[in-house]
Amino acid sequence: MLFRDIQSELQRIAGEFPVVAVMGPRQSGKTTLVRHTFPQKNYVNLEAPDTRALIFEDPRKFFNDNPQGMILDEIQRAPELLSYIQTIVDEQNQNGLFILTGSQQPQLHAAVGQSLAGRIAMLDLLPFSLHELTQANILLSLDQYLLKGFYPRIYDQHLNPTTVYRNYIKTYVERDVRQLLNVKDLNAFQRFMHLSAARVGNILNLESLSNDVGVSANTLKKWVSILEASYLVCRLQPYFENFGKRLIKSPKLYFTDVGLIAYLLGIENEKQMFHERLRGGLFENLVLIELMKARYNIGKEASLFYYRDNHDMEIDIILPHGDYLIPIEIKSTSTFSPALIKNLKFFQKLVGSKMPMGFLVYAGETTQAFGNIQMINYREVYRIYQQLETWN
Repeated sequence: MLFRDIQSELQRIAGEFPVVAVMGPRQSGKTTLVRHTFPQKNYVNLEAPDTRALIFEDPRKFFNDNPQGMILDEIQRAPELLSYIQTIVDEQNQNGLFILTGSQQPQLHAAVGQSLAGRIAMLDLLPFSLHELTQANILLSLDQYLLKGFYPRIYDQHLNPTTVYRNYIKTYVERDVRQLLNVKDLNAFQRFMHLSAARVGNILNLESLSNDVGVSANTLKKWVSILEASYLVCRLQPYFENFGKRLIKSPKLYFTDVGLIAYLLGIENEKQMFHERLRGGLFENLVLIELMKARYNIGKEASLFYYRDNHDMEIDIILPHGDYLIPIEIKSTSTFSPALIKNLKFFQKLVGSKMPMGFLVYAGETTQAFGNIQMINYREVYRIYQQLETWN
């Protein structure tokens, strides 16, 4: 098992809260993580219908038989158990009793809000990070990363990514969508997934997407919300402040794993990836999600935004840091040219002293600085946060 960066944070908060929930997309490694971190705890998989039936025959006996708590996997399949957990943690007043995992936010968050408010800490686990793979000496080319993505099974079992993602969509995405939305036209939903992949990193225009998919914009809005709730996509919101300019105020759409995008685009090998017209968009997606992972893995929110004005001057990512704004530009090239940082310089003039530093994340190895603008290789985007901590 690869060491997961989030493990130390998981151990820490289990010593401070009676219940810890590890959330994330299916197959992101949640079960492996919690079983490895808490090997002494009994493990119960709530996906199994017969297990759920047995538990609900006599829930009190089930919990009485496990006085030291347990790991409950995919808790959203049995949210009724949360009320019993509440009673137990209130009686025992002991931290680290229950470790939960879940992959669908709406159901679990609603149930937690009713039953376990103040008693539970929640962590988000996404697939492997570049830092985790690098620490395990798994060093691939950029196009290999973009093609394979970061789901653990692909690396642990050396599986073909096309096969993995095809079955991932059929066994998890379509099933979860049926459960949550009662989608009657799966063909339309599949069309929506493919078209969304082709628009990765673009402004989310539901009206335009509606015309291409053939369903209403309101329906698409629900679909996007469910994919986001299942940790498959995320919306990057715009940063808008009164800069004296008209700014774009619609979100951009990204996927939480680039390998899934590559599959949806029909990319099957590195040569195709290298020549793919959306390669830059996939690279941008990769860097954004790596920044999110770096925050999630220390138990913090990833408060990231983008900036674009009505003249199409854009900054890929804005990272607020106290009273300051840290702009990040993302370019898939491995060769530096001054044109790559022109938007960062424009933003510096716009915000002045509110920008103490900026970053160009690219595929090159040179890491020099131009004033307060630093170049950084995509494998080391987590160092951006480290530099901010040092600067403070």
